[in-house]
Amino acid sequence: MALHRLLDWFARHGTALLAASILAGIACAPLAAATRGVVSPAVALLMTLVLLRIDPAQILAWVRRPWLVAGLSAWVLLACPVIAFGVTRVAGLDGPLGAGLVLMAASCAATTAPAFARLNGLDAEISLLVALVTTALVPFTAPPLALGLLGFDLAISVGGLMLRLLLVVGLPALAALLLRRLLGPARLEAAGRSVDGLVVVVLVVFAFGVMDGVQARLVAEPLWVLGGMALALAGNLGLNALTVLLLRPAGLRLALAAGLLAGNRNQALFLAVLPAAADPGVLLFFALGQVPMFLSPFLLRPVYGRLMQG
Repeated sequence: MALHRLLDWFARHGTALLAASILAGIACAPLAAATRGVVSPAVALLMTLVLLRIDPAQILAWVRRPWLVAGLSAWVLLACPVIAFGVTRVAGLDGPLGAGLVLMAASCAATTAPAFARLNGLDAEISLLVALVTTALVPFTAPPLALGLLGFDLAISVGGLMLRLLLVVGLPALAALLLRRLLGPARLEAAGRSVDGLVVVVLVVFAFGVMDGVQARLVAEPLWVLGGMALALAGNLGLNALTVLLLRPAGLRLALAAGLLAGNRNQALFLAVLPAAADPGVLLFFALGQVPMFLSPFLLRPVYGRLMQG
């Protein structure tokens, strides 16, 4: 069918389309504004589609290294935001950019990390487990860190942020389980490539919408936007590199996969749950943070290839 062929094409050209969509969202302000309202629904739909591709029974069978999974999850959710907070204090970043960097480090690992790990020959099994564990736990870890320990004012209470995160994570998980039960493993396996293509479509629409306002801010305050983008890139690659260095003795393949998890975070969750009264600078930083995450397949693929060959 034509639809299946189209979705397969999206799946095959996903990395290029994601990179292009981020740049198009910045360049075409009317398109970004028109799709801004679908950002929160897109996050929920994306979570559902990604979880739909995961077999819970297979996950349970894969949990052979519980201490490693627990250690990596604690590093991603607890240690990284504390390190980022320390860096912001030393650097004097106490405004929205500093808050955005710490919140980025406090968010869960991106659910796309396992696919990228598999694409580059890294440890996709650990990537998948840690991405799922951190996604399940982030409603309980990020709000106390952001609003309690670190003292950021995000125009929402700890309980309110926790509840919103629980809904954005929990409802898609429930929907994915119900759909798996209704459709059955055979149908899902047959439609797997189409689901992957649909994930890319949703990500492209999300990328357009999340760039709303970036062009106007870029024209008005180019140094602020470029600085925020550079900080987001530094945070992504910095956490990645630090994690690789610490875990290098455990094996390069595992260390690189863990670095990918630490650097690429699901900041879209915060864009979906933070109230409109939150600091617009923080929200804009989350939008800018999508740029290094969407471009990282191009940035890091040759680096991973060289390291693995060496």
